Amino acid sequence: QVQFVESGGGLVQPGGSLRLSCAASGFNIYSYYTGWFRQAPGKQREGVSYTSPSGAITIAASVKGRFTIFRDNSKNTVYLQMDNLKPEDTAVYYCATGRRPSFSPDNYNKWGQGTQVTVSS
Repeated sequence: QVQFVESGGGLVQPGGSLRLSCAASGFNIYSYYTGWFRQAPGKQREGVSYTSPSGAITIAASVKGRFTIFRDNSKNTVYLQMDNLKPEDTAVYYCATGRRPSFSPDNYNKWGQGTQVTVSS
């Protein structure tokens, strides 16, 4: 069965850190572009980072210098490391896989269930 299991979300104070995990089963996640997206209430889903099959990474300007993405092929898992979190980072975060490098959700066809990240004091 092809699926993702996302974990690592939670409540954190401004300036804090979280690491999100996207563990895949039923397929090799490293064969695809894997992206992290987020969606805040009332807003469109936004791409924040993606990694290519070769391991190259792309980070959105809105989170550059604070977020990074990396992959552990042995665990078939992609991570999103989020540092210096701000209240505006509050959203549901999703991982997804696709066949092309893109921040557009339309280019991704397998999605995880999402994990809530709340940044608040």
